[in-house]
Amino acid sequence: MLIYACVSGHGYGHGSRVASVLLALAALRPSWRLVLSTALPPAFLQLALAGVPFEHRPLRWDVGAIQADALGVDGDATLAALEAVAASLPPLLEAEAQWLLQQQEPVLLLGDVPPAAAQLAALLQRPLVWMGNFGWDDIYAPMGGPFLGWAERFQHDYRRGTHVIRCPFSMAMDWGLPETAVGLTAAAPQLEAEALRQRLGLPAERERCVMVSFGGMGFALGPEPYGRWPGWSFVSTDASAAAAPNVRLLPADVRPLELMRLCGRQISKAGYSIFCEALSQGTGLHLVERHGFAEAAVLEGWLRRHGQHRLLSREQLLAGDWQLDQPLLPPSDGLLASDGAEQAAGLLVQLAERMAS
Repeated sequence: MLIYACVSGHGYGHGSRVASVLLALAALRPSWRLVLSTALPPAFLQLALAGVPFEHRPLRWDVGAIQADALGVDGDATLAALEAVAASLPPLLEAEAQWLLQQQEPVLLLGDVPPAAAQLAALLQRPLVWMGNFGWDDIYAPMGGPFLGWAERFQHDYRRGTHVIRCPFSMAMDWGLPETAVGLTAAAPQLEAEALRQRLGLPAERERCVMVSFGGMGFALGPEPYGRWPGWSFVSTDASAAAAPNVRLLPADVRPLELMRLCGRQISKAGYSIFCEALSQGTGLHLVERHGFAEAAVLEGWLRRHGQHRLLSREQLLAGDWQLDQPLLPPSDGLLASDGAEQAAGLLVQLAERMAS
């Protein structure tokens, strides 16, 4: 069986989510062949798959939202990129369809969540399972104007799938398909926690250690805001912060997930995989406001209901007013189940084996 995952290159969160499910799938069916078709960099994929064999088919499936920075969206650049990618896709999809037919294996397509995966499924006449917490129709429709046409086009594509794995923190995904809801999709840490703590020189007291990370794009803060918190240790992905004596940079060979067990809190933007990884490890989130991207408000609402948190403005972030000395606010509705990756993998096994029988 060949699992062909079409993964959005919009951000690392889509790749992290798919990787968590494929890791669980490999544990259930180690002989199955895993192919990731995505524009995400190979080094990231290799780190995320944690030693599980996979094949990489480099292909830019979609645009997502072109970001002005980690907290804002450039609408004009996004529209231009949508046109360019739509024009480039037809010959690429034909080539991928030919390649897959040459493999002479049963194929199940998994889409997270590039709409064009529906076109590949139509060329192959194979089932397509969507997995995500939103579709690009959910993101573009609130942006209005010329984005409305893209939202309608993409909703049509999504309706051509066969099943939806609905992840937590979800938006409408109103596609009229059978669906299965799952819990948090986060991989399990692989590194020994104490050895990692000693490697980075972090304190034994988890509550005095804080992760600062804004996803693959990053967000430069410089060393100054960290100076307001001399009693805390920070692990950051921001090289501009390295001059602060209480900052350790995340090593290139270590996933942020590995540090969650050592950090009581994380300062970050609203992001699906950031939320899953932090909440699955009991790490509180100091969430920085994010504008122009419809998912952000939805994620914030879910965080209020299901995670320990505090909310920060962009101005507070830049000023170092991070409220680390304030208690985390408790969730209003309780915690979410953390076995979503295993649930999704089990469903893929059922669907694939049913298809092959």
